[in-house]
Amino acid sequence: MDSQVLVALALSLVGGLSTSIGAIFVILNPTPNLKMLGLLQGFAAGLMLSISFLDLAHNAINSIGFLKGNLWFFAGVIFFAVVANFIPEPTLAPVTNRKDKKKNGDEGGKDIMKKHRRQVLFSGIVTAIGISLHNFPEGMAVFLGSMKGLRVGLNLALAIALHNIPEGVAVALPVYFATQSKWQAFKLATLSGFAEPLGVIIVAYLFPSSLSPEILEGLLGSVGGVMAFLTLHEMLPLAFDYAGQKQAIKAVFLGMAFMSASLYFLEISLPKDLSL
Repeated sequence: MDSQVLVALALSLVGGLSTSIGAIFVILNPTPNLKMLGLLQGFAAGLMLSISFLDLAHNAINSIGFLKGNLWFFAGVIFFAVVANFIPEPTLAPVTNRKDKKKNGDEGGKDIMKKHRRQVLFSGIVTAIGISLHNFPEGMAVFLGSMKGLRVGLNLALAIALHNIPEGVAVALPVYFATQSKWQAFKLATLSGFAEPLGVIIVAYLFPSSLSPEILEGLLGSVGGVMAFLTLHEMLPLAFDYAGQKQAIKAVFLGMAFMSASLYFLEISLPKDLSL
């Protein structure tokens, strides 16, 4: 169990710290290419859909039966729907605020500029807190996937990592605008990603060291429901907004094809005791 926790921690660190990549995008270019972010979000959505329906939900139904598999799946959907209702996914709205700031600076004095900077900084901090709370169940998902096998955990971590890059942009952009500090923007975006390994650590001590195969498959079916809801409720709308519907759909199917290929190659290349 200790080795599984270490593997899950390493994978969740990769996924969580990908928010740092988003911060680097902001530091190098304070006005990010939203179309590229939309395509990246669409690609990650394709990865998530493949994992959810073709791997996690499929295996749960085959292992514990159609009814139980679907009950676990939709329990995951309801769980994350409740989370999303109280902690909505942040967007890149501060980009437009940056343009408004220039107008305000031209028209009306330093007081307005300072007030606007404080408002944008507050929005960045709130965004970081929201993303941290969002990332916590993602860390739990990586842990449960790693308990099933390295293949499942690796694919979940990859999809979540790509999803987290725009989240890093959403945190770093308002902080960089408000403070003009590259370090503060990078630091806050990076810290928001640490919720994922924290989720691994907490759930590792909550779950018993020997879960029954039926419970594990059910929990992974619930993870599939979480991933499906996250994709359809949050990732696809952002991809449509930033990249346009046609380009986003292409990115989604490219992501699905990529994940299907990776599932196959991991299945044939990993040792059998790791590719369960």
